[in-house]
Amino acid sequence: MRTLAITQNITVDGSIEMLGKWFDPQGQGSVDNADLLEELHRQDAEADGFLVGRRTFEDLRGYWPRQTADPTGITAYLNQVSKYVVSSTLTDPGWRNSTILSGDPVPRVRALKEQPGKDIVVTGSISLCHTLIEAGLVDEYRLFVYPVVQGGGRRLFPDGFAIPALRLLAARRFRGGLAYVAYAPA
Repeated sequence: MRTLAITQNITVDGSIEMLGKWFDPQGQGSVDNADLLEELHRQDAEADGFLVGRRTFEDLRGYWPRQTADPTGITAYLNQVSKYVVSSTLTDPGWRNSTILSGDPVPRVRALKEQPGKDIVVTGSISLCHTLIEAGLVDEYRLFVYPVVQGGGRRLFPDGFAIPALRLLAARRFRGGLAYVAYAPA
């Protein structure tokens, strides 16, 4: 069975909703962040599925394909990876290698996990993440922690949801001040 990993950029106070300017996708390619970019590419090499909700997909589709001189390599990865978009309204994804998943995402994602392949990564898509977490479909939480306290914004875990114990899979710090931690349900 494939691993479903939620990968999020998150503030120290636990927000994944970007209300400020604490995350810059192009800044990941700077010399100071070379070690961060190396980790992102390592994870990309282990994934062949990219799962998002419609709003996140439209944000990504409106930005990354327009990057013609992308030093990060993220554009190339997103153009080639199989993208799965959970949406009840989108009819034409308008981005190659994209498949629309309509209806209840839980059985659709469960079926994706059962297909042969590498990891499936979810990013952004806060409502979708909450649905997947509550359904028990998430195998790993990969968190890139930014040294910022935002003071508000939606969080990764739904209110009232608890996981009694998580198992640490990896931890790493980067030159640019970020930290990476990965957990799996115990």
